[in-house]
Formats: sequence, C-alpha cells, structure tokens
Amino acid sequence: MSNLVVQFLASIRVFVRDQNGDELRNWLLVENDVANIYFEMSSQLQSGFPPNSPALEHLVDKCLPEEDDVPEGKGSPWPGFNSFMREYLEYWRDVNFEDVVRLHSRLSDLVISCANALTNPTYGTVLLQTSMSLSESLSKLVMGLTRQPHLMAQIQGDMTEEDAGEKRTIVELAADIIQKIFTSCLTDRSSTRWSQPKGKKVAVYLFANLTLRLLFACDKSRLAVQMFTNLSTSGPALSLYPASQRVTFLYYLGRFNFDQGHYLRAHMCLEEAYRQCLSRFQKHRRQILTYWIPANLLLARFPSMALLQRPEAAGFAEIFLPICTAIRAGNFVAFHQALALSRDWLWEKGLYLTFLYRLKPLVWRSLGRKTFLITRQGSAGDNASNRAPQLSFEDLATTAGYTQKLLEGYVPGSPPAPRATNNHHHHNKINSIFLKAVTNSAASEPAPSLLVPPPGGPRRLMPSEGLIFGNRTPDAENVESVVAGLVNSGLLNGFIARQQKRFAVEGAKKKGGNAVAAGWPNPHESILERFREAHQEALDACDSGESAEPPGEMDDVPGWVRNPP
Repeated sequence: MSNLVVQFLASIRVFVRDQNGDELRNWLLVENDVANIYFEMSSQLQSGFPPNSPALEHLVDKCLPEEDDVPEGKGSPWPGFNSFMREYLEYWRDVNFEDVVRLHSRLSDLVISCANALTNPTYGTVLLQTSMSLSESLSKLVMGLTRQPHLMAQIQGDMTEEDAGEKRTIVELAADIIQKIFTSCLTDRSSTRWSQPKGKKVAVYLFANLTLRLLFACDKSRLAVQMFTNLSTSGPALSLYPASQRVTFLYYLGRFNFDQGHYLRAHMCLEEAYRQCLSRFQKHRRQILTYWIPANLLLARFPSMALLQRPEAAGFAEIFLPICTAIRAGNFVAFHQALALSRDWLWEKGLYLTFLYRLKPLVWRSLGRKTFLITRQGSAGDNASNRAPQLSFEDLATTAGYTQKLLEGYVPGSPPAPRATNNHHHHNKINSIFLKAVTNSAASEPAPSLLVPPPGGPRRLMPSEGLIFGNRTPDAENVESVVAGLVNSGLLNGFIARQQKRFAVEGAKKKGGNAVAAGWPNPHESILERFREAHQEALDACDSGESAEPPGEMDDVPGWVRNPP
C-alpha cells in the first residue's frame, strides 16, 4: 500500500547520506506542476496513513534512521530532518491545490519545519537549496493571495489568537518565516565574517533578496528594517557574493531608502547596482533606472540626454524631461501637466505622490528666481551699495497669484502696453500688471486683461493642486513661509527681513555682483552641502559627548556591508 512512500524515503536517505542538496531540492517539490507519481504517492498516503495516526511518524523514523558512525564527507538523518519529512508527507497527504487558504497554512507549517531542521549545525546545510525552493513557493503563493482580498480576509480570520492579536498580515508571517532562515544562514559559523562564505553563509543574500522581493511586492518594505540592522551588525561583505546577488540586493536597498525618503542613500545604492549590472541585462538595468532617475530628481540632479538615449531608458525621456523643464522654468502649470501626462505609470511605480509633494520646493525656487529677475530687470540693483539684493514677498505673491489663476483655468489675454519707459518705475509697472492679472475680470473691466476667466468659472482644485492649498490665493505670509523653507533647506542663500517683507541675498559681492548666482546656488550642490553639515554636526555631537553613537562615513548606507573596517 505504501510502496511509493517507502521508495521515496529510501531515495531521500541516499541524498542525505551523500549530502546532495541539489537532488534533495529536486525531489522535495510542493507545487502542483509535478509528475503524476507525486499524486499517486498522495493517494497512498491518504489511504494508508490517516490523520492523528502515529504510523507515518514510525515509517519515517524506520526509513531514515539516525546513524552514529558517519564516514567523513557523508551525512545522516537527524531528528529535526525526520520531523520535516513527516510534515512533508502530511502536506502531500492533505494537499488540495483548489483550497488555497488551507494550502497557505500547510505550506507555511512546512517551511517552518524546514527552517527548524536547517539550524542543525552538522548536517543542516544539506537543506539549504530545499529551504530556498520552499520559501520561493511560499512567497509566490502569498503574493498571489494579496491580490485576492476575500481570501486574505478568510486567512486573517483563521489565524491563531496570538497572531491575530498582533494584527500581523500573511505577508508579515511569511517574511518572518523566511527571515528565520536568513538568520540561520547569517549566524552560521562555517566561515568568518570577512572570509569567503562557506556552509549556510553562502545563502545570506539569497534569502535577504527573497524576503525583500516579497516585502516590496506586497508594499511592506518597512518590515525590512531589522534585517538591514542585522546585516550591518554581523553581515558578510556584499562584495564576496556573485554579481546577480549584489545587484539585486543593492536594488532593493535603494528602493527601501527611496521609500524612507533617504534619497542620497537610494542614489548611491541604485547607482552601484546599475554600474554592476551588465549592459546585456537591459530589463534589469531599466528596473534600476526606474528609481535611480527619480532619486536624483529629488536631489535636484536631472538625467542627461546621453543616459536617456540608452536602450534600457527607452520612453523615459517623454516621462522625465517635461518634469525637468517645468522645474527649471518654475512653471507650476507645466509641472502638473507633466505629472498628469504620465500619471498612470508614475502611480504604478509609487512615484506620483512623491513627485507631487517633494518636487514642489524646486519649482518654487525657480519661480522665485524668475520673479527676482523680472522685478530687477533694467535696474542698477544694489550691487553698487552695501544693501543686499532683495526679493519682495509682495512681488513673489503676485507672480504666485498669477500662476494660481492659470491653474484654476484662467486664460492669458492681451496685456496692456506699458507706457512708462523709466527704469525707476519698471518694478511698479511689473507689479501692477501682475496684480491686474490676478484681480481683473473681463466682465467687470473693459480694459484688456492679462487673464480671462474660464466660461464655467474657476476650476475647483484639489488641495495638492494649488500652490498653497487648493484654490487659496497665495499672499505675502504664505510666500514668506515658502521662502523660509527654501532658505532652511539650502535652496536659497540669504536671510528673511520680516519687517521689510523681503528675502535678502547674501554673498553677491563674492559672486562678482551676481545676485542670482549668490541667492540661488546650484540646488544639487546645496542639498549635498546640507548632508555634509548634518554629518559634521553628528560628529561634533559625538566628540562633545552629547551622542554615544558615532556616525559612520557620509557615504555609509545601513545594510550595505562593504569592506572590513
């Protein structure tokens, strides 16, 4: 009745004795695309070994006896392995691939049993390939279940009180199981931390990458924090592992830092992943570029045409260049149009909201720069005096108000021709024109207007679509807050004169009188300078005893283990 089961266990014993992990993985299959003999064995298990009967456990122990005298280079079954094999046979006895809820439960238990057997310090390594195979199957099943909410709800309802009380999802449970295997590999003592990996340590980054793939596919990347912490503390150097594992890990580490708002760290990881990924792997390089380019955009560093013309970047120019152009021009209308043009793609990649909120300061910076140039055009300025060049908040509020009206659907009309040519009055003329653009109505004033309201009235804006909040018209106080944020982030160089309601540029004389270059420094360099200052402050705090934890080098990325210290 159980001939197939006995033959199966006899073959498994040979693989264990020969320490043949590859064959063990090839035989210990769990998915439904297997040879018919597995289903025949399943029938024998159902008829010969009913649930709650000790017969199956006795058969496993009989066919897989633990041996005392094991020749060098050979292996032997051990109690944890026999428990796993009993769980494996019970899995095939009870499996119903149509009932995915129960399938998830049985497969999870099987992977846990395999993880426990893997911890054996003497022979556990033979299960390394099997652990990876089973973990991949569990990961695939969980990712499929997350797309079926009704099944997710059913599984959550069937959880034990302990798991349900912690409100843990099936993604978290699966990640915990796989991370247990990762920890077993990380703590293996077959090789030291900085030597060539041996034993279970060869699979450290394989299981790290599998865990990360699961977490990112299910939008749970935040759960990877502990794994990155463990790697930073005791993980082997990433450079000791094959290129495929290095590139995959750096990609996910970059994605993690991107999600956490650490764009400089994301850039460093993704840049290195792209550099190490061979050019023939265009699909992988494209996936890296999908987040490397945005990480740099958020650091105010725009992609070059040379990069956008590479095969793996096909179509990216149409997505990113309009955004870059709008930022450079300080054009909020073009900025929102560029985001709307690629909204579906940006939303799918998780970039839309990040771009919408995080890139606005760069657009504001350019709008302020343009306003400064307009209001100072044709005047001698303050370069010849000791007075710092200034940007009036009223002027910036005027240009911002004009932009706000455009966002609301107003259409540019024919501006009145300025009659004054005296440069001394140029500033007032510009301000007057923009004020008319904000306040004039074609119906109430017969004179030509800069803006004509839309036929159905102003468009109702979402809170995120307006310059400040929805349809709220920017005023001097709003503008002052925006400018203060830009100064604090290093995107503007100067100080706020609150009584005068102006932004005063610093360092114009050092720039040869170029107030624009002094007040609006290169944004990418300014952002990097802020990182340098923050790092130096951390060093100073450590030296003064205010902080017990010394910071690493500025280019250190938690989780990325490089060379030995």
